[in-house]
Amino acid sequence: MSKKDNGLTLILAYLNEKNRPYSTQDVFCNLQKQHGLGKMAVVKAMEQLALEGKIKEKTYGKQKIYFADQAQFKAVNDGDLKVMDSQISELSTEVQSINQSCRQLDAELKELSSSLTTEEMMSEIQELKVECAGCRERLERIKSAKNHVTPQEKEKVYKEQTIYVKEWKKRKRLASDMINAILEGYPKSKKEFLDEVGVETDEDCKVVLPST
Repeated sequence: MSKKDNGLTLILAYLNEKNRPYSTQDVFCNLQKQHGLGKMAVVKAMEQLALEGKIKEKTYGKQKIYFADQAQFKAVNDGDLKVMDSQISELSTEVQSINQSCRQLDAELKELSSSLTTEEMMSEIQELKVECAGCRERLERIKSAKNHVTPQEKEKVYKEQTIYVKEWKKRKRLASDMINAILEGYPKSKKEFLDEVGVETDEDCKVVLPST
């Protein structure tokens, strides 16, 4: 693009190629980044092209719209339009199919990206083998042990625990009743009394009474 041209050739070629209406702002935004055209240069170039009759200009309120001179294009009959409509429909269907394929490929790529590599899988398999070997070894030691607790012995322990816990609760209740009876005539607090006689409660020792 020469300095004398001021973007005339570029803008004319762009409007003829796109063959759709544009404002000066549209053309500026579309061409500025790639070709470095200034806003005023675009406005002047499009006004000049319109004055020379190379493009057409329409005014809608305060806005001007520019588009290619349709006289330069070959007239299209109804048959041609139907063919183009058919081609557009086929291409639209093809685009939808391609987009669907792209989405499927993207999903597969994400799944593969989150999967373990071959080296990572081999390393994890080796770790699992070592863990399994350790579990087998512990299982064999348990099976070969001579001091297994029989179901009868286990049941006996549970029954004894129930008896001892009940006795524990009974004695704790009796002791509490005795202490409360003494405290009715004791001039000091319960804590001072317990400290004086050297009694430690379950709570002092942080002992929790088992449930039966």
